[in-house]
Amino acid sequence: MKKKLNFRKRAKKNLLSRYRLVILNEENYEEQFFFRLSILNVLIISTFLFSFLIASTLLIVSYTSLKEFIPGYASNLMRKQAVLNATRLDSLTISYIQSLNQLNSIKKVLTGDIEFEEFKEIEFKLDTGNIDVKLNSKKIIEDSLLRRVVEQEEKYNFINDSNSNESFLFFPPVSGYVSQEFDSSKKHFAIDVVSKGNAPVRSVADGVVIFSEWSSDTGYVIIIEHKQGYLSVYKHNESLNNVQGDIVKAGEVIATVGNTGEYSTGYHLHFELWNDGYPLDPQNFINFSP
Repeated sequence: MKKKLNFRKRAKKNLLSRYRLVILNEENYEEQFFFRLSILNVLIISTFLFSFLIASTLLIVSYTSLKEFIPGYASNLMRKQAVLNATRLDSLTISYIQSLNQLNSIKKVLTGDIEFEEFKEIEFKLDTGNIDVKLNSKKIIEDSLLRRVVEQEEKYNFINDSNSNESFLFFPPVSGYVSQEFDSSKKHFAIDVVSKGNAPVRSVADGVVIFSEWSSDTGYVIIIEHKQGYLSVYKHNESLNNVQGDIVKAGEVIATVGNTGEYSTGYHLHFELWNDGYPLDPQNFINFSP
């Protein structure tokens, strides 16, 4: 116990003991100036200077561009590039998913793998016993005029979409006679139009070619996407004049009538018309008579 007390006294004495630090002139050994220090003072001043140096270094590195020289630290340019790459990747992912969905839809169109919703028919009975029917000659005349307008529209393949307030004509793809009509019950979502070999096949409306390839089953196939959700498909062609991505006009020659593909039975055009994923009977919109 006594030894411990002696050690503490000696340590305290050493820490508080004062020393004289003198700066001399080397030539004449004249005293320039001096410091009175103790070990405790040296420790306190050293600790303060060391802490100040560390804090200053951290501040300088944090708020200046020097931090970019630290190994493993990402520069501002690198971080901006990373954000830009992430945005591009997200856009490419969305574009890829949309393209994949479109290709799957086209695949279903080509293979005829279409699912339809079944609706139950509901019979409505109308009690006409208490209805007083009065003929209006003016109304009859208006109905006759309306019927005439509708007949003219059907004659010239005039399509009016009330939702988009836009109207356009469907151009006949070929001229000939229909050898096989549209029949959804047999999954024949098209019509076959017999025509001369190498006769021009024309686009039914303005659009963009989204598919233009060879198929072993249906020969040369070209698919065009039109406005208002319409899609036209042309199969068994002898040759194709356009590639994917081409913009075509209504009536523009896009292919020639052929007899290609295993399912072909002669020179004819297998033509399909779709709207928003549902097959339509082309004869309801287009006059194929020569």
